[in-house]
Formats: sequence, C-alpha cells, structure tokens
Amino acid sequence: MRVIHPNAAGIDIGADFIFIAVEDQAVVSFETFTDALHQARDYLLAHHIETVAMEATGIYWLPLYEILEAAGLEVFLVNGAHVKNVPGRKSDVLDCQWLEQLHSCGLLRKSFIPEAQIRQLRTYLRLRDDHIELGAMHIQHMHKALELMNIKLHRVISQIQGKSGLRIVEAMLAGERDAEVLAALCQRQILNRKRSEVIRSLAGTYQAEHLFALEQALTAWRFYQQQIQQCDQKIEALLEEMTAAIEQPDEIQPPKPIRHNKPAIADLHTKLMKLTGGRDASQLPGLTDLTLMKLISEVGTDMSRWPSAKHFVSWLGLSPGVHQSGKRRWRRRSRRKSRAGQIFRESAQSLAGSKHLALGGFYRRLRAKRGPAIAIVATARKLAIMFYNVLRYGMAYVEQGLHRYEQRYKEQIIRSLQRRAKALGLQLVVPNPEPMVH
Repeated sequence: MRVIHPNAAGIDIGADFIFIAVEDQAVVSFETFTDALHQARDYLLAHHIETVAMEATGIYWLPLYEILEAAGLEVFLVNGAHVKNVPGRKSDVLDCQWLEQLHSCGLLRKSFIPEAQIRQLRTYLRLRDDHIELGAMHIQHMHKALELMNIKLHRVISQIQGKSGLRIVEAMLAGERDAEVLAALCQRQILNRKRSEVIRSLAGTYQAEHLFALEQALTAWRFYQQQIQQCDQKIEALLEEMTAAIEQPDEIQPPKPIRHNKPAIADLHTKLMKLTGGRDASQLPGLTDLTLMKLISEVGTDMSRWPSAKHFVSWLGLSPGVHQSGKRRWRRRSRRKSRAGQIFRESAQSLAGSKHLALGGFYRRLRAKRGPAIAIVATARKLAIMFYNVLRYGMAYVEQGLHRYEQRYKEQIIRSLQRRAKALGLQLVVPNPEPMVH
C-alpha cells in the first residue's frame, strides 16, 4: 500500500506505560509520569516524526496529547473501534505497530478535538453539571426525610429548594412546629393560591432522626451550590479572557430567560455573541444562553470542521442509521451518544409540550407515528441542523408558528393524495380549500 505519511508513529497508551512504534525501529516504552512523557516527545522529535496516531483510551491520552500538540506534532486521536487488529494478535507492542502501519498509509480518521480554551471551558461546564447532579441527589434526600415525617410540603410547592421551601425547612430545623407560622414564610403568590394546602402539608411527626437527615441533606446541597458558584467564577474569567480582544457585534437580540440553574455570569449573552460573531443560536427554539454555552464548549464555534450539516448531525449521533447487506437488514445497532447530541435531545424534549412552536407540532406528529424515542432524535436532528446553519452561514431563524406548520403539512397531504388519485385515474375533490401558503 502507498505510504501517505512517511514520518509517522503509532502510540498505544495505558495507565502505566505507553508504547511507541516508529518505522524501522524497535518498539520502545515509556512510563506515564510527566518527565517520561517529555522523554517520549524528545524520542519522536529525534526520529523526525511529524505526525502520530493514538487511541482515545479513557482520559489517559490527554496529558500526552497536550505535550505533543505543544511540540508542533500533528496528533491523530482515533476511535478504537476503527483500528481493530487482526484476531489472535493482541498486545501493546502489536497495537502500536498496527497503528503506525494504518496511519502511515492514511487509513485513520482524526477525531474532533477543540482548541485548548474550548477544552478548558468544557472542563468547567462538565464539572458544573456534575455538581448540579450531586446537589439534586441531596434534594431527593430532603424529600425522603420530609416524607418519613409525613410532611407533604414538597408535594404542594414546586421546589423545596426555592425561597419559600428553604425558609420553611430552616425554620423547622430551628425548632418551629406551628404549621400556620411555617406557612406564613411562603411567598405571597403561593399563599394566595394554596394557603390551606400548605398548612395541611406541614402537619407531621417531626422525629429527631429524620430532622437530622434533613439538616444533613440541606448542608450538603448548600455545599454543592457553593461549588457551582466557584465554577461560574472560573467560567466568567475564562470568557473574559477569550472575548477581551473581540469587538462587540452591532446588533444583539435580548437573551431568553434561563429557568433552572442559571449561571451567575455578568453579561453572559454579550460574551457568547462575541464568541459567535453575533450569530445568535440561542434564539432557536429550546436553546438558551446556558445551552449555547454548553454546545460551544463541546463543538466550538468553527462549524467548517464538518463539511455539511449532515456530517455534523452524524457526528452528534442524531442521523438515522442503515444496516443492510444485500437483502438482509440487520437489527438496529446502538448509536454512539455524544454529550453535544444529548444537549440537543434535551432541548428537543423541552419542545414536546409547546403550543405555539412548529417543532413542537413536528415532534407530536412523529411521536404518534413512530413513538417518543424516534421523535426526540428526529426533532433534535432538525434543531442541530438549524444550529449548524446559524453558526456557519449566519442564517437567521424566524419562527413560523404551529398554525403555519400544520397548514403546510395539510397541503402536503392533499398534494400526495392528488398524485395517488391521478395515478388511479381518479380526481380528488377538496371542499372549500384553504389558500396555499408559500
């Protein structure tokens, strides 16, 4: 086979050792300590290596990737499923040699790795999401402690961690037991609608062991809120650094409200508009500034890395899969689920109950035919294509509304029926047709 990369090397990465294969050289190994990784870099440079290929093994690849990237080497991080060796030949030495052979012939495809600052932003945001999940676990512990005392407050108000819920829980832990006094701590809009229900929900047993569990859960939840605030401070500082030399766009649309887990970052919308050059993807249905920031941390802002929107949604794991050989159709295989694809799926889920958005109507129509799982992926795919077009081509999104979508779908069905009738030598009569929308 023709050699495409003459100065190539293959690296097999493990937790304790890395193995490097260079053409016409014996395989060498290095430990994974930092000084040993620097020796591995020097070894590659001494043999005039210009490009290396290595598997994405857990998180072990990242320190070596950063060292080699800083040294000016072109690093191909490849999917392990794409480099399977011949059956029966499996060892670290053989794996790195196989990687070197495939890479030198140009048979490996590089994985998408964003630039360093985007990776840093991604680390902060993923850590923030971890703190949110852990904090949510302690909210469940608070619910359990209240339920064991037969206090139904969390069944009456929407969020026990809201202002009203926290004031009542703190008063409980301070020794207050009068239901009317506790209910008076709620905000006015709650008392105006369901004062009597709140009072009834606060009549419980107030056992000491369950109050202790409630206090522990509240303390743990507040700890994670502090951790989230510290993450927000790091994210804000990083965004300031990334946008310091970028001019503010002339026209900026007002941001959408963020209902849950809003970051405490000043001028977040303006900073994001600087990063995207004024291309506001947060105006898409189901997306907010928080969603946009998460997507940028996963895919960056340069959509030209994907030749087309179809390549982008395929990388996200949102494109439909075809598994067929001859007349045999294979059972559908599980698709790789990327974090960015999951963000689009969650955004699509938020549109399911929309009464005014066209994508909400699309989801409900497809759900009735194919089920909710397929409908979510299909809606997420549409949303991802819109996101790609906004960031790459600057296309502005204009919401047509649910009524226009349903009207156009009706016209599409009528045209299909007319074609079928014509093929059968019949004529379709539509009484009082509505004017066509173009």
